[in-house]
Amino acid sequence: MKYLVTGGAGFIGSNFIRFIFGKYRDAQIVNLDKLTYAGNLANLKDLENHPNYKFIKGDITDPKLMDELVSACDIVVNFAAETHVDRSILGPAEFVQTNIVGTHVLLDAVKKHDKRIHHISTDEVFGSLKLNDNARFNETTPYDPSSPYSASKASSDHLVRAYVRTFRVKATISNCSNNYGPYQFIEKLIPIIILHAVEDKKIPVYGKGENVRDWIQVEDHCHAIDLIISKGKIGETYLVGGNAEESNINIVKMILKQMGKPESLIEFVTDRKGHDLRYAIDSEKIEKELGFSRKYDLATGLKETVDWYLANQGWVEALRNKDYQKYYEQQYKR
Repeated sequence: MKYLVTGGAGFIGSNFIRFIFGKYRDAQIVNLDKLTYAGNLANLKDLENHPNYKFIKGDITDPKLMDELVSACDIVVNFAAETHVDRSILGPAEFVQTNIVGTHVLLDAVKKHDKRIHHISTDEVFGSLKLNDNARFNETTPYDPSSPYSASKASSDHLVRAYVRTFRVKATISNCSNNYGPYQFIEKLIPIIILHAVEDKKIPVYGKGENVRDWIQVEDHCHAIDLIISKGKIGETYLVGGNAEESNINIVKMILKQMGKPESLIEFVTDRKGHDLRYAIDSEKIEKELGFSRKYDLATGLKETVDWYLANQGWVEALRNKDYQKYYEQQYKR
């Protein structure tokens, strides 16, 4: 199968590319990425010379480029998105452009060439659940986004559904919970905890750290996406969770304990605007219909993640100083 993976230099996209090559020997992958702050070609350095892999620097909002690339693939797997909530509060315009306009451009190309698309989204589109409650998001939960980021992703989901209904586009959607694992951008919570703890720096925690998230190891998420592509029903949405609800403060404490660091490193800071209290996903649909199961529990996944970051300080430093990134931007300039 010929895959066009958009946003494939990012955290989840790069893990997905590696997952597909690990499972399907004959897979062909074109990785399109704009290489914004979170796109990092060092994530895929080991695949640079793979005969079935090609990287193209480009933007999903470019209709001509998308027409060219979509026409040559069998399926588009759309990871391309601006994803950081804090950045969306500071500057929503880029989120609207990439997440909404970009999805629209992709859908037009998919419609024109009668291709298949799988669109990756987030549980944040559903808004917030109450703490100390048993309620969980499922495929029928109404959308209630809180941030510019989640609003832009909700809009992109609605566009995909509209193209399915109006134009019979062959599309599926997945909404996942919080991912963690190797190659996650260093401004996200779990990498921040690890990297600050290594240097005995204060670890900032919003509010009292009571906000709860459902955590999924990225390889389990990639497995779910592959199942949806191979077995999912066109037009359907599948929610993918880790079955691992935990508060932010407990995640911090778990990692500090594993690293042998004191809880005195924790520093509570002013909560962010519109901070959702709790996310939780009911994954029954994908488990029953597609046979999805998880390889990782939270404790095992966190241990392997901490070990990976400690063993890959060179990757961290290259991302911090961007020297590696600048080199590749020059190499792949169109």
